[in-house]
Amino acid sequence: MAARTRRRFSIGRTTAWIYLIGVLFVTVFPFYWILRTALSNNYALLANPSSLLPVGFTWGPFRRVLGLASAEESLAEGGSGASLQLGHYLVNSVVYATLTTALIVFFSLIAAYAFSRLQWRGREFMFGLFLTALMVPGILTLLPNFVLVKELGLLNTFAGMILPYALFSAFNIFFLRQFMLGLPTEIEEAAMLDGAGRLRVLFRITLPMTSGPTITLSILGFISMWNDYFWPLLVTSDESVQPLTLALAVFKQSSPQAQPDWAGLMAATLVAALPMLVLFMIFGRRIVNSIGFSGIK
Repeated sequence: MAARTRRRFSIGRTTAWIYLIGVLFVTVFPFYWILRTALSNNYALLANPSSLLPVGFTWGPFRRVLGLASAEESLAEGGSGASLQLGHYLVNSVVYATLTTALIVFFSLIAAYAFSRLQWRGREFMFGLFLTALMVPGILTLLPNFVLVKELGLLNTFAGMILPYALFSAFNIFFLRQFMLGLPTEIEEAAMLDGAGRLRVLFRITLPMTSGPTITLSILGFISMWNDYFWPLLVTSDESVQPLTLALAVFKQSSPQAQPDWAGLMAATLVAALPMLVLFMIFGRRIVNSIGFSGIK
């Protein structure tokens, strides 16, 4: 009987390991394929597209994405000859993601404090409306937001890209409210008895106690804004404000040949994704711990 129990446990454990290895392979392999393509020669790729190793190994795709290769060198390796001002688009992405994330977290923090600490008529009803907003697909709000931004004359500006996101985030408000409901109120009440106002209590007492979920939302929001594509595509056509995600699409379509510069595109994609991968590897444990700790209260 004991031997049968050990056998069943061993089979289950083996199955679990096989499943985890399969999930890990499915998750990691696309990144490897991007790297393999980015280190290949475009002409060699056409001749051997199924190779698991870089075909005609070269650093050329990274050199032309970074603007270090001439048009002749690019064309010799099957590139498009087009240039990508990577530094300019990186700055645009940093500005767009940073400002949007900062405003989203700031206004969400204030709203969450109002829903969790202040007593006012219609609070629960209003919070129910916020929860309803979580059920509305984001794509349904794109057209009204676009019309509003156009009427305000904010097309092709950072303000037009940022404002529709900055003032409202139902998930962030819900997330922070649930965390604040679990915090003790004695310190805040003592501070108000000493004459502190609500804003001072929020920023001097409540905010330090919610630093974990606040940082978590900031990281997740920054990653989401960094990868945003469809909304900037709708409201911007000027290269001066376009983020890196749009630049990659333009780079893909700029090839004069019938075949796009896949190696260069994968190199640019890898460069664009690398900061987010590093960010998540550094703060991944904090994100998971904060989400698990906040829970649903």
